Amino acid sequence: MKNLPKGHKKLLHAWAFYDWANSVYSLVISSAVFPIFYGAQTLVRDEQGKILDDTIRFLGFDFNNDTLISYVTGTAFIVVSIMSPFLGGIADYVGNKKNFLKFFCYLGGASCIGLFWFDTDFLWFGLLCYFLALIGFWGSLVFYNSYLPDIAYPEQQNKTSAQGYSLGYIGSVILLLVCLSIILFYEEIGFENVDFPTRLSFILTGLWWIGFSQYTYYYLPKGNKKQSLTQDVMLNGFRELKKIYGKIKSHILLRRYLSAFFVYSMAVQTIMLIATYFGIEELNWGTQDPTTGLIVSILLIQLVAILGANMTARIASKIGNLKTLIFINIIWIGICAYAFFITLPIQFYVAAACVGLVMGGIQSLSRSTYSRMLPEKAEDTASYFSFYEVSEKIGIVIGMFSYGFIAQITGSIRYSILFLIIFFSIGVVLLIRCLKIKRFY
Repeated sequence: MKNLPKGHKKLLHAWAFYDWANSVYSLVISSAVFPIFYGAQTLVRDEQGKILDDTIRFLGFDFNNDTLISYVTGTAFIVVSIMSPFLGGIADYVGNKKNFLKFFCYLGGASCIGLFWFDTDFLWFGLLCYFLALIGFWGSLVFYNSYLPDIAYPEQQNKTSAQGYSLGYIGSVILLLVCLSIILFYEEIGFENVDFPTRLSFILTGLWWIGFSQYTYYYLPKGNKKQSLTQDVMLNGFRELKKIYGKIKSHILLRRYLSAFFVYSMAVQTIMLIATYFGIEELNWGTQDPTTGLIVSILLIQLVAILGANMTARIASKIGNLKTLIFINIIWIGICAYAFFITLPIQFYVAAACVGLVMGGIQSLSRSTYSRMLPEKAEDTASYFSFYEVSEKIGIVIGMFSYGFIAQITGSIRYSILFLIIFFSIGVVLLIRCLKIKRFY
């Protein structure tokens, strides 16, 4: 382990490199290969590809397949929301953030590997692996994000955060291209059918995540050491949470920003989680293979997102973070309105390019804006970021359950997308309220 000073370029790069390691989960499992694989396993189609039945039975109940996966996703985020502030407080108190980061990384990576054995005859096991992989990914982000104010000075944080997202997009695209190659050219490689190479991509995702994260662990400090682990540590974790909650309540700008982030992030994350499912069920692909078309659109999102994250950081440096976030939310409103009328693949590609342009920007800038708002010389950064993560997770829970409910009663994901405009609009109003407090942001 290298002890590098705060602001050191190698330390900042090592931190950002975790995005390279873990973003393959977001792309392969959340967005691309697994949603298509899940649809193939749970949908009944005729010879022309038309969906005949999208009902799946689980725990004695019949669910729309989209509704089931959205409920499992929402439940996982409930678990993450409950445990994030608790673990964040403990991590700050005993100073072992890196150990927590490792634990959730290894849990997520191993669960991705477990998806290799996904089978509708043992649906509980496949959904459990999906459930635990999600917890591993989002649980690790609590501790990963909390390192940003520890290792970077305020003037470095926007650029470092954007670098992380850019590395994540590049790394995840590389692995997705590998997975896409073995899936599309399975016969040339020597596989009998497309099923095995698809499942193999889940193993590659887990190994990539665990393997490349070792570079980050080598350089990151253990944490702000305060006290050895004792029997009283759990109680002290709750005390730390209570103290942070009081600080956030008394910090009007931080409180208002978290409210805005909660609302608009609800919509952003929901769209990112359901985009592929939308493409599978709502588009008229004709004779075109939907698998290839969907993965191409997801690759487009990732590549454009690299440009979007860096463009957003530059714009924010000129007009301010909050004004930039307001502008991005307005663009999201337009994307949702356009998506409601999409029926053809080419229209989906246009929407994907627009999503990519603002997706990376809003994630990167949201994280760095919050980091810059934290009190100076704050050492309990994991606890502060646990509240940030909880805001995001609870928002996702509401977004996913709302999406699942609307899809169930209307039979179409389109109305769920349209409903998300409300959240972006509220986000704009709340961000404007933040602007009235402090011009710097």
